[in-house]
Amino acid sequence: MANYTRIEVVNVMKQTGMVPLFYNADLEISKKVIKATYDGGARLLEFTARGDFAHEVFGELNKYVLKEMPGMIMGVGSVTDAASASRFMALGANFIVTPVFREDIAIVCNRRKVLWSPGCGTLTEICRAEELGCEVVKLFPGDIYGPAFVKAIKGPQPWTSIMPTGGVSPTKENLEGWFNAGVTCVGMGSKLIAKGADGKYDLAKIESDTKNALSIISALKS
Repeated sequence: MANYTRIEVVNVMKQTGMVPLFYNADLEISKKVIKATYDGGARLLEFTARGDFAHEVFGELNKYVLKEMPGMIMGVGSVTDAASASRFMALGANFIVTPVFREDIAIVCNRRKVLWSPGCGTLTEICRAEELGCEVVKLFPGDIYGPAFVKAIKGPQPWTSIMPTGGVSPTKENLEGWFNAGVTCVGMGSKLIAKGADGKYDLAKIESDTKNALSIISALKS
């Protein structure tokens, strides 16, 4: 079961402004990467479950985080059906992120008061998601739509909370564009959690980039 309600998760999203995204099939590598983001100040992480046996990795990873990283909120992304959402919630996922808008996922998440953030690309999809209890809409792929799309949506719907994923990087210029347009938070994957020339994760850089990005976001939100 989730340790945080959807409202608690939303509040942390609003406070920190960033959700790192990450997936690796190796449990030990995943532990190190998540620890680097945590040490950099991140308090949310979306485990993008895209590989075989991803649920097994997430289950063990979440146990590790609960024991070693107080206040770190683990969720699962790349979920495309209600059965998968239910499986990950049974393993302790505190939020579910999807690349698509599906009502069956909304139902199972709302039943457990777990935040679900569906990928939406039109105002009609966003409105329907909010009618089904969505607190934070995922704009995906963010680089296709851009900050101008967010600004346009916030005109008629200033109450809509948007989290772009894709096209977000830990630079001042990029983050200024998104937050000045009115996003609630951003999802950041490979631009934040990148591999070095040797193909390995640079943990020190991940920690530093996380810290710097959160500092930029904090200044933009103040």
